[in-house]
Amino acid sequence: MINEQIRDKEIRLIGENGEQLGIMSARDAMKLAREAELDLVKIAPTAKPPVCKIIDYGKYRYELARKEKEAKKKQKVIEIKEVRLSPNIDVNDLNTKIGSARKFLQKGNKVKVTLRFRGREMAHMQASRHILDDFAQELSDIAVIDKAPKVEGRSMTMFLSEKR
Repeated sequence: MINEQIRDKEIRLIGENGEQLGIMSARDAMKLAREAELDLVKIAPTAKPPVCKIIDYGKYRYELARKEKEAKKKQKVIEIKEVRLSPNIDVNDLNTKIGSARKFLQKGNKVKVTLRFRGREMAHMQASRHILDDFAQELSDIAVIDKAPKVEGRSMTMFLSEKR
């Protein structure tokens, strides 16, 4: 809330340079803000009494937007990359998939390893679990298992993430 929107009887006022001006009526604070040709902005509405500050509102909003944008820039979005395997995968194909998963993990992404079953392969689901275990074992130097292998419908999935 700014200027005339502030309807409180008493407020704690902070000057334009950050100095405490004490508790006073909102009208007196508004006069001080007008004399300085600045705005009266409520910065802590839940405090008793509410805290208001004499500042340039446009500049204040610009600073807030800039800080928000800066914080967004420093954020890292973690993606989940998927590696699909089949129960009758050959050793060299498995090594290729392990290599690609290693690249994903080194870039800071999480990896979802999916072992897909088709037709008669469904009868031997538990016998194929060793493929996911071997996959995790090969990557154990840089990765840790987030979610252990779990059967979901026609596939078995496992999540890996980079070691901290």
